Formats: sequence, C-alpha cells, structure tokens
Amino acid sequence: MNKSSNEVFPWGNRRRFNAYSDYFKRVFGERVQKVTIDAGFTCPNRDGTVGKGGCTYCNNDAFNPSYCNPGKSVAQQIDEGVEFHRNRYRQANKYLAYFQAYSNTYAPLHRLKAIYNEALRYPGIIGLVIGTRPDCIDDEKLDYFAALSEDYYMILEYGIESFYNRTLKHINRGHSVEDSITAVEKTAQKGIKTGAHLIFGLPGETREDMLREADLISRLPLDTVKFHQLQILKDTAMAKEYQDYPERFTLFELDDYIDFIIGFMERLNPDLVIERFSGEVPPWFLSGPGWGLIRTYEVRNKLEQRMVNRDTWQGKYYKTVNI
Repeated sequence: MNKSSNEVFPWGNRRRFNAYSDYFKRVFGERVQKVTIDAGFTCPNRDGTVGKGGCTYCNNDAFNPSYCNPGKSVAQQIDEGVEFHRNRYRQANKYLAYFQAYSNTYAPLHRLKAIYNEALRYPGIIGLVIGTRPDCIDDEKLDYFAALSEDYYMILEYGIESFYNRTLKHINRGHSVEDSITAVEKTAQKGIKTGAHLIFGLPGETREDMLREADLISRLPLDTVKFHQLQILKDTAMAKEYQDYPERFTLFELDDYIDFIIGFMERLNPDLVIERFSGEVPPWFLSGPGWGLIRTYEVRNKLEQRMVNRDTWQGKYYKTVNI
C-alpha cells in the first residue's frame, strides 16, 4: 500500500512519524519548551544499593546544559533555563520542568514533594517531565504523581535502555527487563503519562536483536519513546572497555543508523509519540567515533526525507509483526 503525499496519517498530519512537537501542539494548542533541571539525585547503581560505578556508558556532564547545577535552587535553574532557551529558540509561553540527570525519583517522598512543588510554583511551568529508573518507583510515589497529574502535565520517563537482561547486566544497569515492564504497567494503570528510552548499539546486541525491541516496546502502555545511538563517552567504564575490547562493539555509521531507525519505526506502534531518534553530545566528550558536527534536527531531516523517498511511515508493518 502506498501513501499519497497529501494523505493524513493516524496521528493527524502528513508527517511520516508521530512527532513529539506535533503531539504538544495537539495537547496544548501551542509550542511548549522543556527546561532541564539537575536536582542533585543519584542512582542505586552508584551509591552501592544495587551496585557501584553507575551505568558503564554514563557521563551526565555530556548532555546537561551549562546552566544546570545542583548547587543552584530549582527556581534559579528554571530562571536561567528560560533565558537560555529564549536566546537560542523562539520564545514559548509554557514550560515543562525536565528533571533529567540521574534517577529523579530516587529519594524519600517528602524530598520529592519539596523539589517538585518548587518547580510547579514557578510562573509558566505547567508540568513535570521526570527521568528515572524502573526500580526507583513505588506505590506511594505513584499515588503522589497521579494526584499531580490531575492538575498538571505529568510524565515519568523510564530508562529501559535494552530488553535483554544479558545487556543490562553487562552495562551495570542494576535492574531487569521485568522491572521495566512492571514499572511501565503500574505507572500507566495509575493514569500517569509514561515514557521509555532505548539505546541502540549496546555491546553484544545484533541488528535483529534491536529490531525485535520495536515489537516488545509496542506492546507496553506507553505514551512517548526516545531513542538514541550508543556513543562512547570519555570518563566512563565503557570508554575503557571500548579501548580494550573494540571487537565487542558495532557502532552505527550515520547512514546505517538512518536505515536501521526506519526499519525500527516501520514495526513500531503508530500510537507511540517519538520524542527523538538520536543523541547529540559535544564532540570533546567523545572517546569513540562520532558523526561529526551534525545536529539532531539534521539527522531527523535526513530520516524524514528518506522515509518520503521510500514511501514508508511509522507502523507500516506494525500489524504484520505484532499478530
């Protein structure tokens, strides 16, 4: 079956995938900007609760904006974040407080309430985006977030990273695939918007392994998904592994990655909103090969053009592979 260039897709427009920016316009009727905040959390695979050293690929400094510093108050980081985005992008009237660094539910509930209430008191903040791990949530916290979601936009974004326990063990995640599935299902059951993140190119995973994850993630009660290619970052355990055992890695070249992502999306549930396809860090953080100075929006533009050329779209083969 071919799609006419004028045909509207299931998500209500002519783009070839269910795009995050369009989703926000549908929900809020206008552009909404996320403002990143570092609230000083840690992770259970860093502090010794389930492990030490953290995920082998992780260097939070590589993707934290310059204004993010846990030594600053939440309000100050929002102040500086709003100004940062005002200078770089066109101005938004509504903002989401994005708690990204480390595991942002890994604290007692009273501390979470203090942090998140400070963010929600800031003028123009209409909700929270909270990045966390599937083993850092419980019923008490979910009840709190469910109550917030009655008045604010609320989404919990879980780092699933891989649907293979052998991979999760190898990269020192400290949780299982089963933990991920349980957390996503419980969050959705509470009526809270739910997101997930996957990394493509982790050591030991074949292209077919990764493509199969499209089928697996499509079955979960998710609202949004994020994807990015593995990047070898300086000052990480994975950088040392890459130096010592490069044969364990098959990193994506840009053109190969675009082809892979298109194949992945063709199998993906069309109801899932795709927030991003690739990751971007400053080149000086890389300890392995990268894609040069290409920006994430340029990767997206190349991907969309190739989808048009191939007359394909998100979910084209979804029913076929999920019967």
